[in-house]
Amino acid sequence: MSTMTPVKSARPPAGPAPKRAGKVRSASAALWEASPLTYLALIITIVLSVFPIVWSFIVASRDNSAVSSIPPPLLPGPNFFSNAQRVLENTDANFVYGLINSAIVSSCVTLSVVFFSTLAGFAFAKLKFRGKNALLLVIIMTMMIPTQVNIIPLYLLMVKFDWTNTLQAVIVPFLVKGFGVFMIRQYAESAISDELIEAARVDGASTWRTYWSVVLPALRPAAAVLGLLTFMETWNDFLWPYVVLNGDTPTVQVSLNILATGYYKTDYVQVFTGTALAIVPLLIVFIAFGRQIIGGIMEGSVKA
Repeated sequence: MSTMTPVKSARPPAGPAPKRAGKVRSASAALWEASPLTYLALIITIVLSVFPIVWSFIVASRDNSAVSSIPPPLLPGPNFFSNAQRVLENTDANFVYGLINSAIVSSCVTLSVVFFSTLAGFAFAKLKFRGKNALLLVIIMTMMIPTQVNIIPLYLLMVKFDWTNTLQAVIVPFLVKGFGVFMIRQYAESAISDELIEAARVDGASTWRTYWSVVLPALRPAAAVLGLLTFMETWNDFLWPYVVLNGDTPTVQVSLNILATGYYKTDYVQVFTGTALAIVPLLIVFIAFGRQIIGGIMEGSVKA
């Protein structure tokens, strides 16, 4: 009789495995470590981004000789408040009126864009209705048309409505933006689960109640980012307010243009001082809501 020899199971060697795992961990950790070149690139980027703003405040605190001095001054002077008083008291530019008008226009446009974008984005992402893809395609196509192409027909429409030189002309045409709808729609696709919508419907919530109590809180991170971008874009808009408004009802950018071109000899200190004053509200908004926006983004990414 032949004897059967037992088959030994092959086992992988135990030695190399820890080394290989250690090498993989060390390689993955090295990918997330910033090199000195990365820090250098970040420092250069920050300096190039911040220097124009800082230099505007430096020139705004000095006299006109600082504009053409070589090397440029790097420390502020003692004249900022006197220069700011001259700008605010300039009756030709109506700078205070421009600041108030820009605050009204930017706030109205931002609130409207955030509201309608979250409402439409929720509908395109989670509701089912005929023509949804076709309507979304039309909204995306509107993003491809630059504002400059629409200036002439839009201006003729404002003349027909008798809205020239009024704030309605710079508010109403921008109450809804295709970019906002598309952005919120893309965020809602991943941030809001279908089960959450179905649970709200099982509880008896209407579509509006579902949007207000369930969807809108979940869209808060994207809505905050959209609101900040819209406020900054509207505050810095120059072309359309310059076309449809005049010096009697200016926005802040129109007032800056009057300071720069309204005199035979340009007073650059007034221009830089007005620019510095126009930047201050944007800095306040960013400082006040920047941390909430970043925190909301991180919260939304964790939930998603």
